[in-house]
Amino acid sequence: MQFLRHVLLAVQFFTRLPVTGRLAEWVGYSPAMLRASAAHFPAVGWLVGGVACAMFAFVSLAFPSNAFTPLAAAVACTMATALFTGGFHEDGLADVADGLGGSQDRARALDIMKDSRVGAFGAMALVLTLLAKVALLATLGAQGLAAALGALASAHVLSRFWPLLLVRTLSHVGDAGRSKSKPLADQITRTALAAALVWCLPPLALAGWLAGGWVILGASLSSAVTLGWMRRWFASRLQGFTGDCLGATQQVCELACYAGALLALGPWLAAAP
Repeated sequence: MQFLRHVLLAVQFFTRLPVTGRLAEWVGYSPAMLRASAAHFPAVGWLVGGVACAMFAFVSLAFPSNAFTPLAAAVACTMATALFTGGFHEDGLADVADGLGGSQDRARALDIMKDSRVGAFGAMALVLTLLAKVALLATLGAQGLAAALGALASAHVLSRFWPLLLVRTLSHVGDAGRSKSKPLADQITRTALAAALVWCLPPLALAGWLAGGWVILGASLSSAVTLGWMRRWFASRLQGFTGDCLGATQQVCELACYAGALLALGPWLAAAP
C-alpha cells in the first residue's frame, strides 16, 4: 500500500490526473513521502509516454496518409503531453532560460528564476523547444510508426530518470521556503535510483522491440551526454540546481532522445536501396 501511495503521489505531483477527494486523502502527503516518490518518476513517464504514443498512433492511422501526416501526429502528440502534465517541465525550462540567459551573476539569475513571469529568453526557449520537438517527432514518424513510438516510449521514461542524477550529485540552491521541489532535493538514495532505473527497463525493452536496439542505444547515449552537459552548466553557473533545473533537464534530455534515435537510424537509411 505504501508503494502505491508513493506512485500515486508522483502522478499527482507531475500530471493533471485527478488524484483528488477520498483518493487524495488515502494517498496523503508529507515531505518524506514526496521524497520517497522520487523513485517512481519514470513511472510517470509510462503514463505520459502512453498518452504520447496513443495520440501519435491515432493520428497516423486515422488521418489520410500523406507527407504531412507525421507532422500532424507530432503536433497532436506534443499538445496531448503538454495538457497531460500541465506544462510542468516546460515552465521550468522557461524559468531556467530566463535566469541563466538574463544574467551572468549567480544571485541575480536565481532571483530571476523565482519570477513567475516569462521573459524573452524563456519565450524563445519554449518556442524553439516545441518546434524542435515537433520537427524531430515528425522526422521520426516519416521513418515509420514503429520508430516514432519506440522513441516516444524511451524518451519519456529516460528523461524522467536523468534529473534524479542531478539530485544525487548536486546541491539544491533554490529558495527552500518557496520551492515545491525542495523535499525532492533533500536526498535520494542509491536504492531509490535503482528503483527508478527498474521502472525504465520495461518501456526500453518495448521500445527496442518496436524500433530496434540501435535506436534505443542512440536515444540513451544522446540523452546521457546531454545530462552531463546540463549538470556541468548548472554546477558552473549556479553551484547546484533548483526545481526549475530538473524540469529543464527533462525537456532537453527528451529532445536529445529523439535526436539520438534519428542519428541511430541514419546509417540504416543510408544503406537502404
